[in-house]
Amino acid sequence: MEKEKRNKPIALGFETTWIDIPVSNLRPTKNVPVSIKDTAKYRQIRSSVKAIGLVEPLVVIPSVGQAGCFSILDGHLRAEALRELGIERAPCLISTDDEAYTYNKCVSRLASIQEHKMVVLAFERGASVELLSEALGISVQAIRQRFKMLDGICDEAISVLADKPVPHGAFKILRQMQAFRQIDVANAMVNLSNFSIRFAEAMLESTPVELLNVGARKKVEATSSTEAVQRLERELAVLHDDTKLLEETYGPDNLRLVVIRRYIEGLLNNAKVVRWLAQYRRDYLQQLQILADSDRPSRAKSVA
Repeated sequence: MEKEKRNKPIALGFETTWIDIPVSNLRPTKNVPVSIKDTAKYRQIRSSVKAIGLVEPLVVIPSVGQAGCFSILDGHLRAEALRELGIERAPCLISTDDEAYTYNKCVSRLASIQEHKMVVLAFERGASVELLSEALGISVQAIRQRFKMLDGICDEAISVLADKPVPHGAFKILRQMQAFRQIDVANAMVNLSNFSIRFAEAMLESTPVELLNVGARKKVEATSSTEAVQRLERELAVLHDDTKLLEETYGPDNLRLVVIRRYIEGLLNNAKVVRWLAQYRRDYLQQLQILADSDRPSRAKSVA
């Protein structure tokens, strides 16, 4: 029986071709606050759509009881940007499942290094700096800085941080170190899951002078060793306090989460409840699925 399940082909959750649908026929499945238009994310989406059109199709499903209309499963901000820009039709994928969980939860976020490579590739293929600036919603100067982000960073450190959420400013700090130290700091960031600029600065100040590049040595010499030690002590004190606070609240919080999660799993195992949520409160269903799924990675580790 298990072998038959393993050999069963994976079914697609959407049609293999997209279609153009009038924006006026798209129906939201969750409330989008008016204030969303003031966020950087929405402005970036709007700028991109205005400059190069819609890159990622919306995911929709036919609306129940409304012929010719479709409910949006994924892409509410893109749909809002299309409306604001007066674009009448939107490319859409027709989903075969009435769920938005996969499209919102199972997403690989773009890391800084991946973004850098995409920007450079687009420029090499003929996109001007001005067009990239307009499409990404950032200044021309910021685009030019993105081109140089990995200058002076060794290949090994780039490989370690390739898919990590490292802020752009951290690479400016890594650039002041020699290759061996860059690799060391990159591994430390990954091991501690700390990719902040403050942590990178603390690692820079604790770096021996012989492992710094010439320009950085002058800056370090201008900063007294006492000041550097004090800064590191402050960083460690903050980290210690945060860890202690987590240790104090972890037990009770984890117990409450386990009880809540078991109750939610029971609700989601009830077909009538799931159907009602899918029809009337799809946004609630999405959040409940996220909570029910929250301990799967830890389960996998315990089984392994």
